[in-house]
Amino acid sequence: MFNVSSAFQHSILMNKSRNMCRSALHVASVPRRSSQSYAGESSKQRSIKPLVVCGPSGVGKGTIIARYMEELGGSDRFQFTVSHTTRKPRPGEVDGVHYHFTDIDIMKAAIERNEFLEWANVHGNYYGTSLNSLSTEKYPLLDIDVQGVKSIKKWQEENKGFSEPALDAKFVFIAPPSLDVLKDRLIYRGTETAESLEKRTKNAIAEVEYGMTNGNFDAIVVNDDLDHACQEFRRVVEDLYGK
Repeated sequence: MFNVSSAFQHSILMNKSRNMCRSALHVASVPRRSSQSYAGESSKQRSIKPLVVCGPSGVGKGTIIARYMEELGGSDRFQFTVSHTTRKPRPGEVDGVHYHFTDIDIMKAAIERNEFLEWANVHGNYYGTSLNSLSTEKYPLLDIDVQGVKSIKKWQEENKGFSEPALDAKFVFIAPPSLDVLKDRLIYRGTETAESLEKRTKNAIAEVEYGMTNGNFDAIVVNDDLDHACQEFRRVVEDLYGK
């Protein structure tokens, strides 16, 4: 059950007018792969069922995903899809593990060739999920932002019944207990300038508002206590995909 304080909900509604303008989205087509099957799927179904995890910057979704994959059995059924980005690596991030780090010209060229399922310009940097990253024998697991979620949802709706394999994503939103807690986590991370902190805080208002809206996600996990959030994440994934 998704519970947040009334003050938190009020702060989101009062700040709707402060939402930042976001760049236009682009969605590429999923290539046809008639022989590809995925965990728990027969070849006749020919469907891709990615688990799409979303949440504002600093909410801890990366940590929750890592624990699920490494400690809670997630890697038995899921394979993490490594996104592309044009931003610089943060301390400790490894190319090909946390992101495929590239430059703007290379990524723009790949976008023009329709090599991405979804992409977005966030805080001046490009992020995206390549079509090749969905080619896995396990369920693909995506860590993307709200723009990417909207993009994939739009693609699914427009191509329902027309694409093969079909795309049937499940969406989970990781929410902070409050915006103040989220801001404190961003500050503690020590990677944000005053300007980037302000941008991410403003964007978080719109992202959490979208995430809290009924029907936008299949499940919502509030990361108040990390251990509890990890167990709750495993529970909702089992509800969505079976044990």
